[in-house]
Amino acid sequence: MPRASLDKQPHEVAAMFDEVAARYDRTNSVLSLGQDRRWREQVARALDVRPGERVLDLAAGTGTSSEPFVAAGAHVAACDFSLGMLRAGKHRPDRPAGPEFVAGDALHLPFADGSFDAVTISFGLRNVADVDAALAELRRVTRHGGRLLVCEFSHPTWTPLRTVYSGYLMRLLPRVARRVSSSPDSYLYLAESIRAWPDQAGMAAAIRGAGWDDVAFRNLAGGIVALHRATRP
Repeated sequence: MPRASLDKQPHEVAAMFDEVAARYDRTNSVLSLGQDRRWREQVARALDVRPGERVLDLAAGTGTSSEPFVAAGAHVAACDFSLGMLRAGKHRPDRPAGPEFVAGDALHLPFADGSFDAVTISFGLRNVADVDAALAELRRVTRHGGRLLVCEFSHPTWTPLRTVYSGYLMRLLPRVARRVSSSPDSYLYLAESIRAWPDQAGMAAAIRGAGWDDVAFRNLAGGIVALHRATRP
């Protein structure tokens, strides 16, 4: 089964997500103990999409993350570099009409400068080989005054929770994935990539370094997940 390494070669990451596409949404719900739906709601609330706005949902996968923006009346490009994920999203029997599915690489987005009023990426920036370049590319396709929202796994702020969470990532999560995922070894990469990811302050510094202004973050689930917001100057 495909399994990406932590140097995040694009062909490895894409192949890994192609493999898990069929059960991806169900597996996420199980592994997050049902919190994935709440996190999507928080992303939509924080991005505050308005009717008629143009929104880029990068690393959109099957398009589940795009649905709240479509419901708000936005024109949404659901972009991902895993063709398997995009195919799974297009052919979902319960898929509401709305997002435009677009194949694209976070490092070379197929959009003109200033194309979007808001850009967002949920649980996908961690899988990009060059995070700084991806943040700069997101800035390029956002209009001046436009908004960025990054939702990503982070570091629990309470030490006992951090200890329990680390144990879940490295021991329990792979066991659960063996039962519910079509490619359980891929979730070893998931656990390792979360552990290696920078903390909230480190992520905020990377966003500022890519040229974004008004950078702020808010913790969800005690810091297991963090929402990072910014605007393009």
